[in-house]
Amino acid sequence: MGKLPVGLQVYSVRDDAEKDFLGTMKKIKEIGYDFVELAGLYGQTAEEVKAALEEAGIPALSAHVPLAELEADVEKTVTDYAKIGCKYIAIPYLPEELRPNTPGFDKVMSLIPQIGEVCNKHGVTLLYHNHDFEFVKVADGRYALDYMYETIPAELLQTELDCCWVKVAGEEPAGYIKKYENRCPVVHLKDFYKEGNPENLYELIGIDPEEKKEDSGKFEFRPVGFGMQVMPEILEAAVANGAEYVVVEQDASVGRTPMEAVTMSKKYLDLLGF
Repeated sequence: MGKLPVGLQVYSVRDDAEKDFLGTMKKIKEIGYDFVELAGLYGQTAEEVKAALEEAGIPALSAHVPLAELEADVEKTVTDYAKIGCKYIAIPYLPEELRPNTPGFDKVMSLIPQIGEVCNKHGVTLLYHNHDFEFVKVADGRYALDYMYETIPAELLQTELDCCWVKVAGEEPAGYIKKYENRCPVVHLKDFYKEGNPENLYELIGIDPEEKKEDSGKFEFRPVGFGMQVMPEILEAAVANGAEYVVVEQDASVGRTPMEAVTMSKKYLDLLGF
C-alpha cells in the first residue's frame, strides 16, 4: 500500500480547541498528524490562527467553511483562509432548506461556481464534503451528488468524499473514490458502527432535527479501524485514484475522550504502515 499525508479535522476535538487552541494544535502534532483541517477559527483572527499553527509546527491544509459564511463575504472569507495557508476550502454541510429536491438547491448550484471562481483567484481549491442526503435521486434518476459534480466543472469544484456517509447511504466508499478518480484530492476517513435503522443520525453531530423520531437501531462513530469500514480497501483506492491527502474525522466519541479516539485512529494507520 502507498502512503499519503494524514490530517485531522479539528471538529473531532472541537471542545479542546475551543478551550486551548494552541495547546490542542501542539497535541495533534505530538500524536503524529501531518496537518489539520480547520472547522472555524475559534474566536481568533486569521493572523492569530496562523501564528498558533506556526508555533505548534503543524500546517492547516484545508478548512470547512459554511456556505452561508462564504455567501456573506466570499472575498474576505477566502482571503482569510488563504492567509492561514489553506490549500482547500470545503463546503461541509447543507441545511435542510438547501438540500437536493428542495427549492433552495438551485441556489446552491448557482452559488458554488461563483465561490469556486473566487477560490481559484486566490490559489485555493473549492471542495464539497458530502453527507448521506446527497444520495437521493433527482428528477433524471441520478444521485444529487453525481448531478452536482456532472453539472459544475471540475475546475470550479472538487470532491472531499466522506467515507462514513457514503457507506451509510448504501454505496461503497472505495468505489466512489474510484468513480471520482483525480477529482477527489482529499478523502475523509471516518469509521462507525451501525445496526438496524437508527433515526436522527445528525443529532450525533450536534444538529437537532425539527421532527423527532423513535430510534430502531444503533449508530455510533468510532476511531478509524475500530468500526465497520474496510479501511485498507479505502486507503488503497485513495492512493490508486489520485487522492493527495486523507483526513481523520470523528464527529463524536463514546467511552473515551475525543483526543484518545483520534490517537487510536492515528496508531491504527501507523500499524498499517500508512
